[in-house]
Amino acid sequence: MKLDDAAARLEALGNPTRLKIYRSLVRAGAEGMAVGRLQAKLDIAASTLSHHLKSLVVVGLVTQTRDGTTLVCHANYDLMRDLLGYMVEECCAEGSCAPVVLPKVA
Repeated sequence: MKLDDAAARLEALGNPTRLKIYRSLVRAGAEGMAVGRLQAKLDIAASTLSHHLKSLVVVGLVTQTRDGTTLVCHANYDLMRDLLGYMVEECCAEGSCAPVVLPKVA
């Protein structure tokens, strides 16, 4: 992954609302989630949701498909794994690693 691509994706996820949207889509699994359901689940105005989804789609973290009149959003799991891999691929390459303690995520 190129540095500029990783930076753009991390920037998109740096917004709390977009991060909330993305985490909801990751949790939804391969089936994805309809935009209307996502809006109701997160209690976000339609225009706000549309704005944030566009940012996630532009960087490739989210894809959208149409099922009749319903727009369904999907997390791009391959790209998510690539981004996470990019973040850790050189972990401790120039020194010793600190002990891994994973915090609980709320």
